[in-house]
Amino acid sequence: MIDNSLFNNKKVVFHTLGCKLNFAETSAIGKQLGNEGFVKVRPGEEADVCIINTCSVTDTADHKCRQAIKRLNRMHPNAIMVVTGCYAQLKPEEIAAIEGVDLVLGANEKFSILDYLIQNDATKNGEIHRADILKEKEFKPSCSRDDRTRYFLKVQDGCDYYCTYCTIPLARGHSRNASIEKTVAMATQAIKEGAKEIVLTGINTGDFGKSTGENFFDLVKALDALPDDIRFRISSIEPNLLTDELIDFVSRSHHFMPHFHIPLQSGSNEVLKIMKRRYTTEFFKEKINTINRIIPHAFIGVDVIVGVRGETDEYFSQAMAFITSLNISQLHVFSYSERAGTRMLEIEQIVPITERKRRGEELHALSEDKTKAFYELQMGTLAQVLWESRKNGEKMTGFTNNYIRAERPYDSLLVNTVQPVSLGEWNEEKTALTC
Repeated sequence: MIDNSLFNNKKVVFHTLGCKLNFAETSAIGKQLGNEGFVKVRPGEEADVCIINTCSVTDTADHKCRQAIKRLNRMHPNAIMVVTGCYAQLKPEEIAAIEGVDLVLGANEKFSILDYLIQNDATKNGEIHRADILKEKEFKPSCSRDDRTRYFLKVQDGCDYYCTYCTIPLARGHSRNASIEKTVAMATQAIKEGAKEIVLTGINTGDFGKSTGENFFDLVKALDALPDDIRFRISSIEPNLLTDELIDFVSRSHHFMPHFHIPLQSGSNEVLKIMKRRYTTEFFKEKINTINRIIPHAFIGVDVIVGVRGETDEYFSQAMAFITSLNISQLHVFSYSERAGTRMLEIEQIVPITERKRRGEELHALSEDKTKAFYELQMGTLAQVLWESRKNGEKMTGFTNNYIRAERPYDSLLVNTVQPVSLGEWNEEKTALTC
Protein backbone atom coordinates (compact mmCIF):
# COMPACT_ATOMS: atom_id res chain seq x y z
CA MET A 1 0.00 0.00 0.00
CA ILE A 2 1.14 3.52 -0.77
CA ASP A 3 2.04 5.74 2.17
CA ASN A 4 -1.31 7.46 2.55
CA SER A 5 0.28 10.44 4.28
CA LEU A 6 0.87 11.65 0.72
CA PHE A 7 -2.87 11.95 0.20
CA ASN A 8 -4.32 12.12 3.70
CA ASN A 9 -7.42 14.34 3.66
CA LYS A 10 -6.78 15.40 0.08
CA LYS A 11 -10.12 16.30 -1.47
CA VAL A 12 -11.25 14.61 -4.67
CA VAL A 13 -14.25 15.05 -6.94
CA PHE A 14 -15.43 12.49 -9.50
CA HIS A 15 -17.46 13.08 -12.65
CA THR A 16 -18.58 10.13 -14.77
CA LEU A 17 -20.17 10.18 -18.21
CA GLY A 18 -21.61 7.36 -20.29
CA CYS A 19 -22.53 3.79 -19.47
CA LYS A 20 -23.08 1.98 -16.18
CA LEU A 21 -19.75 0.22 -16.73
CA ASN A 22 -18.02 3.61 -16.43
CA PHE A 23 -19.85 4.27 -13.17
CA ALA A 24 -18.78 0.89 -11.79
CA GLU A 25 -15.17 1.62 -12.69
CA THR A 26 -15.28 5.11 -11.15
CA SER A 27 -16.60 3.52 -7.97
CA ALA A 28 -13.64 1.11 -7.92
CA ILE A 29 -11.23 4.03 -8.38
CA GLY A 30 -13.01 5.91 -5.60
CA LYS A 31 -12.55 3.01 -3.20
CA GLN A 32 -8.88 2.79 -4.14
CA LEU A 33 -8.32 6.48 -3.47
CA GLY A 34 -10.36 6.38 -0.28
CA ASN A 35 -8.09 3.64 1.07
CA GLU A 36 -5.12 5.94 0.54
CA GLY A 37 -6.55 8.89 2.48
CA PHE A 38 -8.57 10.84 -0.11
CA VAL A 39 -11.95 12.25 0.92
CA LYS A 40 -14.75 13.31 -1.42
CA VAL A 41 -15.42 17.02 -1.59
CA ARG A 42 -18.44 18.44 0.12
CA PRO A 43 -20.67 21.06 -1.50
CA GLY A 44 -18.85 24.39 -1.61
CA GLU A 45 -15.38 22.90 -1.09
CA GLU A 46 -12.60 23.09 -3.64
CA ALA A 47 -11.01 19.81 -4.69
CA ASP A 48 -7.31 18.96 -4.81
CA VAL A 49 -7.92 16.42 -7.57
CA CYS A 50 -10.67 16.18 -10.22
CA ILE A 51 -11.17 12.83 -11.97
CA ILE A 52 -13.36 12.72 -15.09
CA ASN A 53 -14.22 9.30 -16.53
CA THR A 54 -15.34 9.92 -20.11
CA CYS A 55 -17.50 8.40 -22.83
CA SER A 56 -16.98 8.64 -26.59
CA VAL A 57 -19.86 6.74 -28.14
CA THR A 58 -21.00 9.77 -30.18
CA ASP A 59 -19.92 13.32 -31.04
CA THR A 60 -22.45 14.50 -28.46
CA ALA A 61 -20.70 12.39 -25.82
CA ASP A 62 -17.35 13.97 -26.72
CA HIS A 63 -18.91 17.44 -26.47
CA LYS A 64 -20.38 16.69 -23.04
CA CYS A 65 -16.97 15.51 -21.86
CA ARG A 66 -15.30 18.74 -22.96
CA GLN A 67 -18.02 20.76 -21.27
CA ALA A 68 -17.56 18.81 -18.02
CA ILE A 69 -13.79 19.34 -18.08
CA LYS A 70 -14.15 23.10 -18.54
CA ARG A 71 -16.87 23.36 -15.88
CA LEU A 72 -14.84 21.47 -13.28
CA ASN A 73 -11.77 23.53 -14.10
CA ARG A 74 -13.75 26.69 -13.34
CA MET A 75 -15.08 25.21 -10.08
CA HIS A 76 -11.71 23.79 -8.95
CA PRO A 77 -9.03 25.94 -10.64
CA ASN A 78 -6.18 24.74 -8.41
CA ALA A 79 -6.96 21.02 -8.67
CA ILE A 80 -5.00 18.41 -10.59
CA MET A 81 -7.31 17.59 -13.50
CA VAL A 82 -7.24 13.90 -14.51
CA VAL A 83 -9.21 12.79 -17.57
CA THR A 84 -9.60 9.09 -18.38
CA GLY A 85 -12.00 6.68 -20.07
CA CYS A 86 -12.99 6.01 -23.67
CA TYR A 87 -12.61 9.58 -24.97
CA ALA A 88 -9.14 9.72 -23.39
CA GLN A 89 -8.21 6.42 -25.02
CA LEU A 90 -9.38 7.49 -28.47
CA LYS A 91 -8.42 11.19 -28.57
CA PRO A 92 -5.83 11.92 -25.87
CA GLU A 93 -4.17 14.83 -27.70
CA GLU A 94 -7.53 16.56 -28.15
CA ILE A 95 -8.15 16.37 -24.40
CA ALA A 96 -4.59 17.34 -23.46
CA ALA A 97 -5.03 20.59 -25.38
CA ILE A 98 -7.94 21.68 -23.14
CA GLU A 99 -6.94 24.33 -20.62
CA GLY A 100 -6.56 22.96 -17.11
CA VAL A 101 -6.02 19.30 -17.99
CA ASP A 102 -2.96 17.89 -16.22
CA LEU A 103 -3.16 14.13 -16.82
CA VAL A 104 -4.77 12.13 -19.62
CA LEU A 105 -4.97 8.42 -18.84
CA GLY A 106 -6.07 5.70 -21.26
CA ALA A 107 -8.73 3.08 -20.59
CA ASN A 108 -6.41 0.71 -18.77
CA GLU A 109 -4.26 3.36 -17.09
CA LYS A 110 -7.29 4.62 -15.16
CA PHE A 111 -6.78 1.84 -12.64
CA SER A 112 -3.29 3.18 -11.79
CA ILE A 113 -4.35 6.75 -11.07
CA LEU A 114 -2.52 6.81 -7.73
CA ASP A 115 0.80 5.97 -9.37
CA TYR A 116 0.35 8.72 -11.95
CA LEU A 117 -0.63 11.26 -9.28
CA ILE A 118 2.60 10.50 -7.44
CA GLN A 119 4.63 10.86 -10.62
CA ASN A 120 2.79 13.94 -11.89
CA ASP A 121 5.00 16.91 -12.61
CA ALA A 122 3.03 19.99 -11.63
CA THR A 123 4.94 22.03 -14.21
CA LYS A 124 3.59 19.89 -17.07
CA ASN A 125 0.12 20.25 -18.54
CA GLY A 126 -1.69 17.66 -20.60
CA GLU A 127 0.63 14.78 -19.76
CA ILE A 128 -0.57 11.66 -21.67
CA HIS A 129 -0.27 8.02 -20.59
CA ARG A 130 -2.02 5.61 -22.95
CA ALA A 131 -1.03 2.09 -23.95
CA ASP A 132 -2.32 0.03 -26.88
CA ILE A 133 -5.60 -1.27 -25.47
CA LEU A 134 -5.78 -4.00 -28.12
CA LYS A 135 -2.80 -5.68 -26.43
CA GLU A 136 -4.44 -5.65 -23.01
CA LYS A 137 -5.42 -9.09 -21.68
CA GLU A 138 -5.98 -8.38 -17.99
CA PHE A 139 -9.55 -7.88 -16.72
CA LYS A 140 -10.05 -5.15 -14.12
CA PRO A 141 -13.11 -5.97 -11.97
CA SER A 142 -15.31 -3.32 -10.38
CA CYS A 143 -18.64 -2.95 -8.62
CA SER A 144 -20.54 0.23 -7.81
CA ARG A 145 -23.58 1.28 -5.89
CA ASP A 146 -25.76 3.97 -7.40
CA ASP A 147 -27.65 6.63 -5.44
CA ARG A 148 -30.50 4.25 -4.80
CA THR A 149 -30.18 0.56 -3.95
CA ARG A 150 -28.81 -1.13 -7.04
CA TYR A 151 -25.25 -2.30 -7.54
CA PHE A 152 -23.61 -2.51 -10.95
CA LEU A 153 -21.23 -5.46 -11.23
CA LYS A 154 -18.75 -5.39 -14.11
CA VAL A 155 -18.57 -8.96 -15.40
CA GLN A 156 -16.95 -8.37 -18.81
CA ASP A 157 -14.99 -5.77 -20.76
CA GLY A 158 -14.05 -5.19 -24.40
CA CYS A 159 -15.64 -6.34 -27.64
CA ASP A 160 -14.53 -8.43 -30.63
CA TYR A 161 -17.50 -7.64 -32.89
CA TYR A 162 -16.16 -4.60 -34.80
CA CYS A 163 -19.48 -3.26 -36.08
CA THR A 164 -18.79 -0.70 -38.81
CA TYR A 165 -20.22 2.31 -36.89
CA CYS A 166 -18.59 1.64 -33.52
CA THR A 167 -15.29 2.61 -31.87
CA ILE A 168 -15.80 0.64 -28.65
CA PRO A 169 -13.29 -2.13 -29.56
CA LEU A 170 -10.69 0.62 -30.15
CA ALA A 171 -11.52 2.22 -26.80
CA ARG A 172 -12.01 -0.92 -24.71
CA GLY A 173 -9.93 -3.64 -26.38
CA HIS A 174 -10.68 -7.33 -26.80
CA SER A 175 -13.35 -9.25 -24.87
CA ARG A 176 -12.13 -10.42 -21.47
CA ASN A 177 -13.51 -11.29 -18.04
CA ALA A 178 -12.77 -12.69 -14.60
CA SER A 179 -13.62 -16.28 -13.72
CA ILE A 180 -17.08 -17.31 -12.58
CA GLU A 181 -15.65 -18.00 -9.14
CA LYS A 182 -14.23 -14.48 -8.77
CA THR A 183 -17.36 -12.87 -10.24
CA VAL A 184 -19.64 -14.71 -7.82
CA ALA A 185 -17.34 -13.67 -4.96
CA MET A 186 -17.76 -10.00 -5.94
CA ALA A 187 -21.54 -10.41 -6.04
CA THR A 188 -21.46 -12.05 -2.63
CA GLN A 189 -19.48 -9.12 -1.22
CA ALA A 190 -22.00 -6.64 -2.65
CA ILE A 191 -24.81 -8.59 -0.98
CA LYS A 192 -22.93 -8.42 2.34
CA GLU A 193 -22.75 -4.63 1.89
CA GLY A 194 -26.55 -4.49 1.59
CA ALA A 195 -27.27 -4.93 -2.11
CA LYS A 196 -30.82 -5.99 -2.89
CA GLU A 197 -30.37 -5.81 -6.66
CA ILE A 198 -27.27 -6.32 -8.81
CA VAL A 199 -27.11 -5.39 -12.50
CA LEU A 200 -24.59 -7.39 -14.56
CA THR A 201 -22.76 -4.94 -16.80
CA GLY A 202 -20.22 -5.22 -19.58
CA ILE A 203 -19.40 -4.01 -23.05
CA ASN A 204 -20.62 -7.28 -24.57
CA THR A 205 -22.02 -8.97 -21.48
CA GLY A 206 -23.20 -12.16 -23.16
CA ASP A 207 -19.64 -12.77 -24.42
CA PHE A 208 -18.59 -13.49 -20.82
CA GLY A 209 -16.24 -16.46 -20.53
CA LYS A 210 -14.26 -15.92 -23.71
CA SER A 211 -11.00 -15.36 -21.84
CA THR A 212 -11.55 -18.03 -19.17
CA GLY A 213 -13.06 -20.91 -21.15
CA GLU A 214 -16.46 -20.45 -19.45
CA ASN A 215 -19.77 -19.01 -20.65
CA PHE A 216 -22.41 -16.51 -19.63
CA PHE A 217 -25.15 -19.07 -19.01
CA ASP A 218 -22.98 -20.88 -16.48
CA LEU A 219 -22.35 -17.55 -14.73
CA VAL A 220 -26.10 -16.91 -14.56
CA LYS A 221 -26.70 -20.34 -13.06
CA ALA A 222 -23.93 -19.84 -10.49
CA LEU A 223 -25.35 -16.48 -9.39
CA ASP A 224 -28.87 -17.88 -9.30
CA ALA A 225 -27.68 -20.59 -6.89
CA LEU A 226 -26.77 -18.02 -4.24
CA PRO A 227 -28.97 -18.49 -1.15
CA ASP A 228 -29.36 -14.77 -0.48
CA ASP A 229 -32.40 -12.55 -0.98
CA ILE A 230 -31.15 -10.77 -4.10
CA ARG A 231 -32.38 -9.68 -7.52
CA PHE A 232 -30.21 -9.79 -10.65
CA ARG A 233 -30.71 -7.99 -13.96
CA ILE A 234 -28.79 -8.38 -17.22
CA SER A 235 -27.92 -4.88 -18.40
CA SER A 236 -27.74 -5.62 -22.14
CA ILE A 237 -27.20 -8.72 -24.25
CA GLU A 238 -26.68 -9.20 -27.99
CA PRO A 239 -29.60 -11.06 -29.65
CA ASN A 240 -27.29 -13.77 -31.01
CA LEU A 241 -26.01 -14.41 -27.47
CA LEU A 242 -29.46 -14.46 -25.83
CA THR A 243 -30.20 -18.16 -26.12
CA ASP A 244 -33.62 -19.76 -25.77
CA GLU A 245 -32.08 -21.79 -22.95
CA LEU A 246 -31.25 -18.58 -21.07
CA ILE A 247 -34.73 -17.12 -21.65
CA ASP A 248 -36.31 -20.30 -20.30
CA PHE A 249 -34.01 -20.23 -17.27
CA VAL A 250 -34.93 -16.62 -16.45
CA SER A 251 -38.63 -17.59 -16.65
CA ARG A 252 -38.07 -20.06 -13.79
CA SER A 253 -35.47 -18.12 -11.82
CA HIS A 254 -36.08 -16.66 -8.37
CA HIS A 255 -33.19 -14.21 -8.66
CA PHE A 256 -33.04 -13.11 -12.33
CA MET A 257 -35.69 -10.58 -13.22
CA PRO A 258 -37.98 -10.81 -16.31
CA HIS A 259 -36.24 -7.87 -17.95
CA PHE A 260 -34.21 -7.91 -21.17
CA HIS A 261 -32.33 -5.14 -22.94
CA ILE A 262 -31.41 -6.18 -26.48
CA PRO A 263 -29.59 -4.13 -29.15
CA LEU A 264 -31.40 -4.22 -32.50
CA GLN A 265 -29.75 -1.12 -34.04
CA SER A 266 -31.83 -1.29 -37.25
CA GLY A 267 -35.06 -2.88 -38.39
CA SER A 268 -33.78 -3.14 -41.96
CA ASN A 269 -31.81 -6.19 -43.07
CA GLU A 270 -29.89 -4.09 -45.60
CA VAL A 271 -28.78 -1.66 -42.90
CA LEU A 272 -27.87 -4.53 -40.57
CA LYS A 273 -25.56 -5.78 -43.33
CA ILE A 274 -23.99 -2.32 -43.63
CA MET A 275 -23.48 -2.32 -39.87
CA LYS A 276 -21.97 -5.84 -39.94
CA ARG A 277 -24.43 -7.02 -37.28
CA ARG A 278 -24.64 -10.76 -36.62
CA TYR A 279 -28.36 -11.45 -37.12
CA THR A 280 -31.32 -10.63 -39.33
CA THR A 281 -34.63 -8.99 -38.49
CA GLU A 282 -36.29 -12.40 -38.82
CA PHE A 283 -33.94 -13.83 -36.18
CA PHE A 284 -34.52 -10.84 -33.90
CA LYS A 285 -38.30 -11.07 -34.17
CA GLU A 286 -38.25 -14.77 -33.33
CA LYS A 287 -36.19 -13.94 -30.24
CA ILE A 288 -38.76 -11.35 -29.13
CA ASN A 289 -41.59 -13.79 -29.85
CA THR A 290 -39.85 -16.40 -27.69
CA ILE A 291 -39.68 -13.99 -24.76
CA ASN A 292 -43.31 -12.98 -25.29
CA ARG A 293 -44.36 -16.63 -25.30
CA ILE A 294 -42.34 -17.85 -22.32
CA ILE A 295 -42.41 -14.67 -20.16
CA PRO A 296 -45.38 -12.61 -21.42
CA HIS A 297 -45.00 -10.00 -18.66
CA ALA A 298 -41.25 -9.39 -19.34
CA PHE A 299 -40.00 -5.86 -19.95
CA ILE A 300 -38.08 -5.67 -23.24
CA GLY A 301 -35.93 -2.64 -24.03
CA VAL A 302 -34.39 -2.31 -27.49
CA ASP A 303 -31.52 -0.12 -28.79
CA VAL A 304 -31.91 1.51 -32.21
CA ILE A 305 -29.54 3.76 -34.19
CA VAL A 306 -30.98 6.10 -36.84
CA GLY A 307 -29.33 7.90 -39.72
CA VAL A 308 -26.31 5.71 -40.36
CA ARG A 309 -24.64 6.09 -43.73
CA GLY A 310 -26.52 4.07 -46.31
CA GLU A 311 -29.89 4.24 -44.47
CA THR A 312 -32.14 5.36 -47.32
CA ASP A 313 -35.70 6.59 -46.85
CA GLU A 314 -36.89 3.16 -47.96
CA TYR A 315 -34.69 1.33 -45.47
CA PHE A 316 -35.88 3.59 -42.64
CA SER A 317 -39.51 2.94 -43.60
CA GLN A 318 -38.79 -0.79 -43.46
CA ALA A 319 -37.21 -0.32 -40.04
CA MET A 320 -40.18 1.64 -38.71
CA ALA A 321 -42.64 -1.01 -39.91
CA PHE A 322 -40.56 -3.79 -38.38
CA ILE A 323 -40.07 -2.10 -35.02
CA THR A 324 -43.76 -1.18 -34.86
CA SER A 325 -44.58 -4.88 -35.28
CA LEU A 326 -42.48 -5.91 -32.26
CA ASN A 327 -44.16 -6.52 -28.92
CA ILE A 328 -41.59 -4.63 -26.85
CA SER A 329 -41.70 -2.16 -23.97
CA GLN A 330 -39.28 0.64 -24.78
CA LEU A 331 -36.79 1.94 -27.35
CA HIS A 332 -33.44 3.57 -26.64
CA VAL A 333 -32.86 5.72 -29.71
CA PHE A 334 -29.47 7.05 -30.78
CA SER A 335 -28.66 9.30 -33.73
CA TYR A 336 -25.65 8.16 -35.71
CA SER A 337 -22.52 10.29 -35.63
CA GLU A 338 -19.39 9.75 -37.69
CA ARG A 339 -16.52 8.22 -35.71
CA ALA A 340 -12.93 8.31 -36.88
CA GLY A 341 -11.39 4.92 -37.55
CA THR A 342 -14.66 3.16 -38.41
CA ARG A 343 -15.47 1.42 -41.70
CA MET A 344 -18.83 3.18 -41.90
CA LEU A 345 -16.96 6.23 -43.23
CA GLU A 346 -16.26 4.31 -46.45
CA ILE A 347 -19.96 4.60 -47.38
CA GLU A 348 -20.67 7.70 -49.44
CA GLN A 349 -24.44 8.03 -48.93
CA ILE A 350 -24.92 10.37 -45.93
CA VAL A 351 -28.16 11.07 -44.05
CA PRO A 352 -28.41 14.82 -43.28
CA ILE A 353 -28.32 15.78 -39.58
CA THR A 354 -31.84 17.25 -39.77
CA GLU A 355 -33.16 13.97 -41.19
CA ARG A 356 -31.39 11.96 -38.48
CA LYS A 357 -33.14 14.13 -35.91
CA ARG A 358 -36.52 13.69 -37.60
CA ARG A 359 -36.16 9.92 -37.72
CA GLY A 360 -35.10 9.89 -34.08
CA GLU A 361 -38.18 11.87 -33.07
CA GLU A 362 -40.39 9.43 -34.95
CA LEU A 363 -38.88 6.50 -33.06
CA HIS A 364 -39.07 8.34 -29.71
CA ALA A 365 -42.82 8.81 -30.28
CA LEU A 366 -43.17 5.11 -31.08
CA SER A 367 -41.26 4.26 -27.90
CA GLU A 368 -43.60 6.39 -25.79
CA ASP A 369 -46.61 4.60 -27.25
CA LYS A 370 -45.12 1.16 -26.54
CA THR A 371 -44.08 2.05 -22.99
CA LYS A 372 -47.54 3.51 -22.27
CA ALA A 373 -49.20 0.34 -23.56
CA PHE A 374 -46.93 -1.91 -21.50
CA TYR A 375 -47.49 0.08 -18.31
CA GLU A 376 -51.25 0.10 -18.77
CA LEU A 377 -51.26 -3.68 -19.07
CA GLN A 378 -49.75 -3.78 -15.57
CA MET A 379 -52.41 -1.60 -13.93
CA GLY A 380 -54.31 -3.51 -11.28
CA THR A 381 -51.75 -6.31 -11.03
CA LEU A 382 -49.84 -7.38 -7.92
CA ALA A 383 -46.10 -6.81 -7.97
CA GLN A 384 -42.95 -6.87 -5.83
CA VAL A 385 -41.29 -3.45 -5.67
CA LEU A 386 -37.79 -2.66 -4.45
CA TRP A 387 -38.22 0.82 -2.98
CA GLU A 388 -35.40 3.20 -3.65
CA SER A 389 -35.36 6.97 -3.26
CA ARG A 390 -37.23 10.17 -2.52
CA LYS A 391 -38.94 12.13 -5.25
CA ASN A 392 -39.67 15.84 -4.77
CA GLY A 393 -39.16 15.27 -1.07
CA GLU A 394 -42.59 13.66 -0.76
CA LYS A 395 -42.57 10.54 -2.93
CA MET A 396 -40.39 7.49 -3.23
CA THR A 397 -39.97 5.34 -6.29
CA GLY A 398 -38.92 1.79 -7.02
CA PHE A 399 -39.06 -0.89 -9.69
CA THR A 400 -41.07 -4.07 -9.98
CA ASN A 401 -39.47 -7.33 -11.06
CA ASN A 402 -40.39 -6.49 -14.66
CA TYR A 403 -39.05 -2.95 -14.46
CA ILE A 404 -42.25 -0.97 -13.99
CA ARG A 405 -41.52 2.23 -12.10
CA ALA A 406 -43.82 2.53 -9.09
CA GLU A 407 -44.44 5.49 -6.78
CA ARG A 408 -45.83 5.96 -3.27
CA PRO A 409 -45.60 8.44 -0.34
CA TYR A 410 -42.10 8.48 1.14
CA ASP A 411 -41.43 6.14 4.07
CA SER A 412 -37.82 5.86 5.22
CA LEU A 413 -38.48 2.40 6.67
CA LEU A 414 -39.20 1.04 3.20
CA VAL A 415 -35.95 2.17 1.54
CA ASN A 416 -34.01 -0.83 0.21
CA THR A 417 -36.81 -3.27 0.98
CA VAL A 418 -38.95 -5.33 -1.37
CA GLN A 419 -42.67 -4.95 -0.73
CA PRO A 420 -45.79 -6.45 -2.37
CA VAL A 421 -48.00 -3.78 -3.94
CA SER A 422 -51.02 -3.38 -6.17
CA LEU A 423 -50.16 -1.21 -9.18
CA GLY A 424 -52.63 1.63 -9.71
CA GLU A 425 -52.98 4.47 -12.21
CA TRP A 426 -50.43 6.85 -13.70
CA ASN A 427 -48.93 9.50 -11.41
CA GLU A 428 -49.32 13.17 -12.29
CA GLU A 429 -46.15 13.26 -14.42
CA LYS A 430 -47.06 10.05 -16.28
CA THR A 431 -43.70 8.60 -15.23
CA ALA A 432 -44.77 5.88 -12.79
CA LEU A 433 -47.74 3.90 -11.56
CA THR A 434 -49.07 4.79 -8.14
CA CYS A 435 -49.39 2.26 -5.33
